[in-house]
Amino acid sequence: MTESTTTSMQAREIVKARPAWHVMLVRPELMTFILLVIGIYVGSLLSPFFLDVNYILRSFTLTAELSIAALVLTMVIISGEIDLSAAANMALSAAIFAYVQAAGVPMPIAIAAGLLAGLAMGALNALMVIRFQLPSIIVTIGTLIFYRGLAQVIAGDRSIRVPDWFIGVNNVLIADIPLPVIIFVLVAIVLAIVLGTTTIGRQIYQIGTNPIAAKHAGIKSNQIKVGLFLTLGLVSAVGGLMTASRLGSVRYDIALGGELQMVLMAMLGGTYIFGGRGTILGTFLAAWLLVIVSTGMTVANLLPAIQLTVLGVLLVVAIIATNFIYSRTQR
Repeated sequence: MTESTTTSMQAREIVKARPAWHVMLVRPELMTFILLVIGIYVGSLLSPFFLDVNYILRSFTLTAELSIAALVLTMVIISGEIDLSAAANMALSAAIFAYVQAAGVPMPIAIAAGLLAGLAMGALNALMVIRFQLPSIIVTIGTLIFYRGLAQVIAGDRSIRVPDWFIGVNNVLIADIPLPVIIFVLVAIVLAIVLGTTTIGRQIYQIGTNPIAAKHAGIKSNQIKVGLFLTLGLVSAVGGLMTASRLGSVRYDIALGGELQMVLMAMLGGTYIFGGRGTILGTFLAAWLLVIVSTGMTVANLLPAIQLTVLGVLLVVAIIATNFIYSRTQR
């Protein structure tokens, strides 16, 4: 028996030593799903409205914009980077859009200005991270403050009203489902297909797992990361316009603290903070979990400060649990 044959048999024995049910149990998405079921049960005890699908869907529209951006953020984190400025991008894009349209510019041009602003913000993040090789977490903390401050300069401390016909994207129903929910589901499906079945998706995982090996394998890591930052910038801008439509006006502080919720969705869904692992499905489930938890705390009349504390604790627990699960799968 040759050495290669022996090695092959040993490898098969190792694979057989880990049953399928064990592999399923250690997947972070399963933990998220279990927490979602528990959340719905506990929520139903707090209020009978939790058993009403329409009530849950309506509640989801309050964070749909953040949830959509979190799906793209998941791919950024898997690639080994992070962008904490997405929520501030939403505020600045919306502020630019509202300011331009309030100045009498035709609405299509105002919308284009907001979208281009989001794309430019994504490009700025990519430039500093990719071109100048600066840590993405430091860069995006800086641009978070910069974008939010610039939004306040543009909008001031007042609300900029948008036209009445532009208001109410959350009230648009298709088959009794709010349009933001449908957009979120469609984006999740598209990104799940891209990440799970395409060459680019596999390359994103390889870049996050081992960037040096990915480079030697001929993967265009920089171009892919630039594309991810640009995509997140554009999607954040779309989210900002959706928020403006939902609220009917724009202030500099829209989506304030949204970066925490986006990262929380990704981490609760099992995305590894150091890159290389994670799924769109996990973030998809975590977005619904976060809606259930937030709505449950509101029904229980918990103060906003307490709610923020709970979300912070969930983030820490999610990171610890994800690290533990992935360390177990590597044994």
